[in-house]
Amino acid sequence: MSKPLRIGLIGAGWVTQYHLLAWQKLAGRAVVVAIADPSSENAAARARQFGIAQCFSRAEDMLAACELDAVDIAAPRAFHAPLVRLVADRGLPVLCQKPLAPTLAEAEALARDVEGRIRLMVHENWRFRAYYRDAASWIRDGRIGAVTAARLTLLTSGTIPDANGQYPAIERQPFMRGESRMLVAEVLIHHLDTLRMLLGPLDVIAAALTQTCPDIAGEDGAVIQMRSRGGAGVSLFASFATHGAPISQADQLEILGTIGSIRLEGTQLKLTGAQSEIRAYDLAATYQGSYDATIAHFIDALQSRAPFETSPADNLQTLRLVEDCYRLSGREASRGNAR
Repeated sequence: MSKPLRIGLIGAGWVTQYHLLAWQKLAGRAVVVAIADPSSENAAARARQFGIAQCFSRAEDMLAACELDAVDIAAPRAFHAPLVRLVADRGLPVLCQKPLAPTLAEAEALARDVEGRIRLMVHENWRFRAYYRDAASWIRDGRIGAVTAARLTLLTSGTIPDANGQYPAIERQPFMRGESRMLVAEVLIHHLDTLRMLLGPLDVIAAALTQTCPDIAGEDGAVIQMRSRGGAGVSLFASFATHGAPISQADQLEILGTIGSIRLEGTQLKLTGAQSEIRAYDLAATYQGSYDATIAHFIDALQSRAPFETSPADNLQTLRLVEDCYRLSGREASRGNAR
């Protein structure tokens, strides 16, 4: 039996708890042997919690000191490109949190720089949620016929002050406060990617981005209209400033077809048509399960030499949709003129 792959993790922030739980489930196949983060305190805390043998405050030091087989980059997006290049210089495979870089141009340059040098997969886990995989299977099997329209909705109260005057979404992920590209680039990138996975290539034809919360730099509302290559209208409607909505994120999806429809609402995914079906999900388990499935796919593809589903080329298609949302909304141009 082959030895487990030795993994180095770069980053010790909020999201890494889900990464590390997923890595634990691959015991015998892979093990995180080192962690690096500029916050030595955060790195040490993760190491204690998950039994990681070595801690570093600099990724460079971890790469120099440890014998690794692959690296998981879960640092903030501003650091993705330099970190991927750093690991590429060591010739190691990389799993990098989405997006590859803060802008499409930076991501395109990075993809060119490392192509042929290392194997690189983007950690885009939303599409790996069990209910989206099931919906994709139903579509592939022709159970709703040709798709005619689709709508994905995300409404939360995350940027509305709570009883203590705090913004729940910002308390959960403080970095969001200063991001000039917030909702689309940080959150809806997942939904755009998932819609691509479900429906194939998409084009953004209109976008309106709004800011309700005065204490963040970026947008917290979006209405995005797209069209599939088959001519279906596809809309993405989202707000983090919805009064009466829960703090937690929960997607609602409707996909209409010529002989049936699919609806995701709450814990249920419903197929209506000649072959109706209802499936129920534990949302917390499904959330962690998306990390489990993403990281398992990375290891499966490394060991089998199969292509990554979320390769750089695939992620660039999602980033083009993100760029089109900002361009067509005119938000950034208007802000530039205001300055």
